[in-house]
Amino acid sequence: MDKRIPLRATALAALLACQPAFAADVVISQLYGAGGNGGATLRYDYVELFNRGSSPVAVGGWTIQYAAATGSSWGKAELPAGASIDPGKYYLVKLASSNTSVGTDLPADFANNSVNMSGTSGKVALVSNNIALSGAQPSSATIQDVVGYGTANFSETAAAPAMSVTTSLLRANNGCADSNNNSADFTAVAPQFRTAASPANMCNSGPVPQPVVPVCPASAKLSFGAGGSIALSASDADGIVNGAVITSPAVPGLSLGSLTPAAGVGGSASVSLVASPSVAIGTYPVAVKFSNDQGQDASCTVSLTVELGAGSVVPVPQVQGSGATSPFNGAKLTTEGVVTAKVGSGFFIQDPAGDGDPNTSDGMFVYMGTAPVTVAVGDLVRVSGTVTEYKPSGATRSYTELSTVTGIVTQSTGNSVTPTNIDLAATNLANVEGMLVRFPGALTVNANESLGSRGELTLSVGRREIPTNRYPARSAEALALAAQNAANKITLDDGLFVTPASVPYLDQDGTVRTGYTVSGLTGVIDFGALGSGGAGFKVQPTEVPLFSRDNPRTAAPEVAAGNLKVASANVLNFFTTFMDGTDVLGQTGQGCTLGTGTSKANCRGADNMAEFVRQRDKIVAELKAVDADVVGLMEIQNNGDYAASYLVDSLNAAYGNVEYAYVPKPAATGTDAIRVAMIYKPARVSLVGGALSDAAAVNDRPPMAQTFKAYNGAKFSVIVNHLKSKRCNGATGANTDQGDGQSCYNADRLAQAQQLADTFVPQVLAAAGDPDVLLIGDFNAYGMEDPILYLTAAERQVRFENQLERFVRPNGMPHSYVFGGESGYLDHALASVAMSAQVAGATEWHINADEPEVLDYNLDGKNAAAQGLYNTLPYRASDHDPVVISLNLAPSYVDVTAGVQVQRSGVVQGRFSTVGTATAWLTNTSGADLAAPVQYVLPGLPAGVTLANATGYVDGMPYITAAPSLAAGAQATVQLQFNNPKRVAISYTPKVYNGSF
Repeated sequence: MDKRIPLRATALAALLACQPAFAADVVISQLYGAGGNGGATLRYDYVELFNRGSSPVAVGGWTIQYAAATGSSWGKAELPAGASIDPGKYYLVKLASSNTSVGTDLPADFANNSVNMSGTSGKVALVSNNIALSGAQPSSATIQDVVGYGTANFSETAAAPAMSVTTSLLRANNGCADSNNNSADFTAVAPQFRTAASPANMCNSGPVPQPVVPVCPASAKLSFGAGGSIALSASDADGIVNGAVITSPAVPGLSLGSLTPAAGVGGSASVSLVASPSVAIGTYPVAVKFSNDQGQDASCTVSLTVELGAGSVVPVPQVQGSGATSPFNGAKLTTEGVVTAKVGSGFFIQDPAGDGDPNTSDGMFVYMGTAPVTVAVGDLVRVSGTVTEYKPSGATRSYTELSTVTGIVTQSTGNSVTPTNIDLAATNLANVEGMLVRFPGALTVNANESLGSRGELTLSVGRREIPTNRYPARSAEALALAAQNAANKITLDDGLFVTPASVPYLDQDGTVRTGYTVSGLTGVIDFGALGSGGAGFKVQPTEVPLFSRDNPRTAAPEVAAGNLKVASANVLNFFTTFMDGTDVLGQTGQGCTLGTGTSKANCRGADNMAEFVRQRDKIVAELKAVDADVVGLMEIQNNGDYAASYLVDSLNAAYGNVEYAYVPKPAATGTDAIRVAMIYKPARVSLVGGALSDAAAVNDRPPMAQTFKAYNGAKFSVIVNHLKSKRCNGATGANTDQGDGQSCYNADRLAQAQQLADTFVPQVLAAAGDPDVLLIGDFNAYGMEDPILYLTAAERQVRFENQLERFVRPNGMPHSYVFGGESGYLDHALASVAMSAQVAGATEWHINADEPEVLDYNLDGKNAAAQGLYNTLPYRASDHDPVVISLNLAPSYVDVTAGVQVQRSGVVQGRFSTVGTATAWLTNTSGADLAAPVQYVLPGLPAGVTLANATGYVDGMPYITAAPSLAAGAQATVQLQFNNPKRVAISYTPKVYNGSF
């Protein structure tokens, strides 16, 4: 039929007169526009389409477009791709609602809320593309049908009646009527919408095609492990059914058997829905579509339930399944396996044969809670209980186990299971959870902080380095290393899940250090809460682990020899005021200052005097073994010089003489409860001026600088730093964790580094008049993080070179701290370029970060056995390793006696005078200019004789500056005046030096 709007003597006819002829079988058969209006029967507007023709029509991408009664702007609702309307069938499109709480909902073949029609007057067009119409009376060959209603100015001949909240417009003859006159074809009636599921209404007089009629049971049941089949069939009165296919999502083990087609027209085709014994327990809606030789099809759905039959035993691999959770989660069942290990709250079983599928585990844990575990390793047991997905606090996955056990029956004893060899870095541990495994290679201890509290050690293949310790944050290399680390970790447990009565795995020195290795580790793979927080995979050993001491303790730092040593040491909250309100003097009611408040709650470190003595003795042992000439200290109580003075006194007592003094504090030490400090050996270095600090607002713990003069006259400056912590307490804005591996407060640390490099260092250099500077301390930033990269950038006015990267990295991973089972260095040794040339070596002494936390001074949280592991050796004196820098400082003067000819006059002294005079002539015979000051030194003067006109003294010997410089061949004259009250003969052996004392 020609569905083009006919020519007629109206404005619409004039508009459409030039349109090409087109045939359209799909028409608008019903519409409703009051959806959700007050008093509306229905909640949504709708437009019903109808195929009046004899062939299917594809309507995907067509649009239903709407404009107000006299409007020129058209809204549109696009039909979905693939939409098609069969002959005599309807297609209901649900549109917008004015109020979704008014009226009754309606089923629909498609919903699109982009068109909201008027409930009384408007115009609707069916358009064969998705281009919006324009104008109040558009002209387009794409218009397939138009219905104007009420007072609409655009319609076929005349507008249809107005609608209301209770009436729709219905095309006559169930949609078949089309006189090209909306007024004649539509009637306002109560809504009686139809959908694609409604019976077909053929508009021609020919025979109506008969449908394919499937015959399927609505539901069926099969027993798990038995398999089975369900008979299905279909027929067609005027066709031959010759095809069948499952259209629902695939289910492993479910399939269709071979189809037996219908023998002829009207005959029945048959096929079986086949379930293999492996189909997991559950209910599966299986949709099967039958098709015929006429292009028709029809579907039916069978709700297939696979359930446990009485007495069924489900193999462990099937209980585990290959997905993230068990397909039997929540089911009560019986399974069977050999007991491979017993732990504190249950035991592990494993199917001795397995299923050969690497994606399904052959083992699982049986949780007994507090019930006694009466089975023995090697028993083949049949266990009944409930399959549970256990998810520990902080876990991102669950762990399949059998709980609420109702029965355990031993089938046989003396059985064994061969461990499966696995590679930690290449294995998805979820696929072997609960299984007995063996790690044939070496695993390295990466963390031991929970050894005392939970009997746990973190193991990996090799030592895991913190990504930003080696690569810049956000770099592809750092991201790759983070991913590699995440897949390279397992925790060795002791099977108890509580604090052990005695600390396991300790060696003959009473320790197990990070860096130790264990080979051939054998045990079952567990998953649960970790002592360090969160949850993860564990191995519960079934054989005693044997550790190799690949990272042994050393008695002292090993560093290249130089002529002076500088060190930094984090002394882990060395407070002389304790958390119980007492202090080192035995006073009570004491407190620590934080900001403007003083309270015992502000104190850190030792809880009481007993803990303090343990802490002090370890720190003294550490500093004595380091034996540096200058030491920068972090985390010492900010109580003036008292804590530093006390530590110096304790250290000198350990030496048995006065070796150290403390550097008097600078003017500003910050508002934190802790500060940085320095101690030094007066016999080796002397102070040049007072200590400086930077009280800029960004520094809550101001850096402290001191210039020193070495015994050989060389000057250098040391700046001790303790940048903002990585803890996230109170972090906001840019200081929150940015997910780049640098944790919280990186913005503050970077600002502190900028203040240090751009302001404080130039101030220190100007005061010292010397370019040799060391930056040491706890920067709370790993080796390649933003603050360190800023300080070592080539464009800095004063550039610093990283001595740990220079001296330690070539021989291994530099690290002074272990966190989360990864190692890196927060404690740095950065030297100005001028100083770097005089650095002979640098090292970290690994006495703290690699040692178990259970060995530290703390008493709280430890049972008697753990407390008894303490000794006064330096190991685990802190949580940070000390850093030691060996310097080879160029002296400020050199002995040039061999290159200078000295001529001396005799001493002239009057008979009654106590003063004698003499002259010395110094001639430069070295052949080279002496560019620095020439110093004439008089060693060995007789007792009681002094040099009255001495410039100064060096190592107790008087000297006179003979000349500011002395060219080759030149001569300098030195006048000498002696105090000689006893009138003894004056003799000495002169020395000549070039340089400044």
